[in-house]
Amino acid sequence: MLAETTGLRSDVVKQVASVAADVLQLSRTIHADPELSFQEHRASVLVAARLEEAGFAVERGVAELGTAFVATAGSGPLTVAVCVEYDSLPNIGHACGHNIIAGASVAAALALLPLVDDLDITLRVIGTPAEEHGGGKVVLLERGVFDGVGVAMMTHPVQDGMSYNPEGTTSQAVGRYRATFRGTAAHAAAAPHLGVNAADAAVLSQVAVGLLRQQIPSDHRIALYVSEAGFATNIIPDTAVVEFECRAFTLAQYEALLVRVRRCFEAGALATGATLEFEQTEPLYEPLLQDAVLCAHWNEGMAFFGRNVERSAGLSGGSTDMGNISQVIPSIHPWVGIPGAQVPIHSHGFAAVADTPEAYEIMFESAIAMAWTVLGVSTDTVQRETFIAAAQSRSTAQTTGESDEH
Repeated sequence: MLAETTGLRSDVVKQVASVAADVLQLSRTIHADPELSFQEHRASVLVAARLEEAGFAVERGVAELGTAFVATAGSGPLTVAVCVEYDSLPNIGHACGHNIIAGASVAAALALLPLVDDLDITLRVIGTPAEEHGGGKVVLLERGVFDGVGVAMMTHPVQDGMSYNPEGTTSQAVGRYRATFRGTAAHAAAAPHLGVNAADAAVLSQVAVGLLRQQIPSDHRIALYVSEAGFATNIIPDTAVVEFECRAFTLAQYEALLVRVRRCFEAGALATGATLEFEQTEPLYEPLLQDAVLCAHWNEGMAFFGRNVERSAGLSGGSTDMGNISQVIPSIHPWVGIPGAQVPIHSHGFAAVADTPEAYEIMFESAIAMAWTVLGVSTDTVQRETFIAAAQSRSTAQTTGESDEH
């Protein structure tokens, strides 16, 4: 390793240490004040203000999203995007550890800030709302916010036990929908024969989906819940609404699964005489691609901290709108296990774990590893020019969109 790069790595470690207290407070504040997708006003303001105070030029409300921002430093030809997430989950708060994601990305950005001119890079910190529900990154991608970006990165905390090596790992494509059944209301005792029970259509659909699960590959996922199905026992329900999602590890598998699930709802409508309407409620999240070059630099950083970077099995469940970014821009989205965490994400237990010393320890290690990844690609002439050339040849705006089955 070049002595110059070794010195820059040391500078990053020192810089992270110098901002650690502020970043720790930022992460804890976000954790203590959870906000839902597209409503992360306080978290967005907090993160953007911290970056602005440090010297970043901040543009708020980008792409007509009130809680999105872009903070920029430097003007070099290689543009590096560090993504910040800060939305939480309904009723269980930061059970996906987005406070840790925010802290790691902010710490990495602050560590790189004094080096942007020496590295000859443009550092773009992008505040990306609504990862849990709404696909904020998809919107930002389609509206050109990622144009010109050469590499993109972020990290994601998970339970303990996974390798810290992201190479070969991925995420599932996911599409979310609303099925609305419409029937005919009637008195449940005086004239039930005159009604068309929309709730019955929903029940039959759930049974059909349940039976379908036996016939799909083990890594496919279907989830649903009934959000509306009547209001009184003496009224035949004329409306029933089911929210559902489908997941698979490839887009082709996802599309095929969606067709089969839709048929389950169509069967419920046919059996009861109800009508059926489908609506896509969120952008499609695409599978995650981990760039091998970025993975190699990241792994060096995590190995320095003694973390396991052996190659993993290759697949991991869950979905992220970072997948859409990675389909267009070389990216990494490492899964970082919180030491000792034995509870799954999206649980009350993980929300508690995300505010522990162990979580903040891995947050700062992730920040350093991300910053070292930027050092690696920006000081390697061949890798640097490859990423610059690729970025100059593409426009991210409107490269994604709704799938054509709707």
